[in-house]
Amino acid sequence: MDKKNITKHYSNGEITVVWQSGKCIHSANCVKNLPQVFNTKESPWVNVANASSEEIIATVNKCPSGALSIIKKE
Repeated sequence: MDKKNITKHYSNGEITVVWQSGKCIHSANCVKNLPQVFNTKESPWVNVANASSEEIIATVNKCPSGALSIIKKE
């Protein structure tokens, strides 16, 4: 397994946050905008239960590298 290109999924049942480590440039926009969800001191570091889907989507949309993306439940 390539540790530089890990993909993780974090779901609240409504949306799924997808994180691709290989794209991450560590701008910390996610941590600064929504620290109750994106907390690098916690494991897992993404806790989608701590904010509304709308807040999470708005923060993910600010990710400059595209490392974070959203899959919406159909």
